[in-house]
Amino acid sequence: MLSNSRPWFAANAVSAWIGLAVSVTLTVLGTYPSTNTVPSQLGSADAGLLSRVFDNWTYFTIWSNVVVGITLTLLAINPARDSPVFRVLRLDGLLMISVTGLVYAIVLAPTASPQGWEQVSNFFLHQLTPVFTLVVWGLFGPRRWINWRTIGLALLLPIGWLIFALTRGAIIGAYPYPFLDVIKYGYGAVLINVLAILILGVIIMVILMGVDRLLSRGQRDNSAMINSASSSGV
Repeated sequence: MLSNSRPWFAANAVSAWIGLAVSVTLTVLGTYPSTNTVPSQLGSADAGLLSRVFDNWTYFTIWSNVVVGITLTLLAINPARDSPVFRVLRLDGLLMISVTGLVYAIVLAPTASPQGWEQVSNFFLHQLTPVFTLVVWGLFGPRRWINWRTIGLALLLPIGWLIFALTRGAIIGAYPYPFLDVIKYGYGAVLINVLAILILGVIIMVILMGVDRLLSRGQRDNSAMINSASSSGV
């Protein structure tokens, strides 16, 4: 199974890196189409290079794809890689990319209008990589890595992003997403949105833990059947 998983892990990593590469290139060149008309949200057309780069790296989408890219690259190099920290990062990748896909599909996609090469980065970052990551995890795991302790630790990175995004927004007066726009909606509404997203994250990880246990049980049953058949000479 481990040898069969390597090309899938590699393809998953490539998917994340392609989306990131296109996004960063468009940002650096200043050719990212800007449709933002809200001053309190990131994406101003007249932002300079450094502002554009920092804006780009403030988006949760970028963070989630970076985590997926790093963890899947490491798994492609060594599918047997394992450590307590890596287990948390693997779950972070699954959690964050799932939230990215869901929030984009439900909240952002209805008003999004990607243009030109932005359609390419948007497809990889928000659509292909989220789905691909969950499929690869479902097929190849690694299994039995998710427990309550891992779930608690995996919340630290998304919470760190929230603190960073809100702190930077308070300093520059602009936020990465409408549901974090404190200037427009106030801290009360934004904190409710943040709490809802954190609850969604916990629900996603609990679902992943349940699915992981079911898949692990299925793998053990299959292994037991194969061993029984081998020992009986079938």
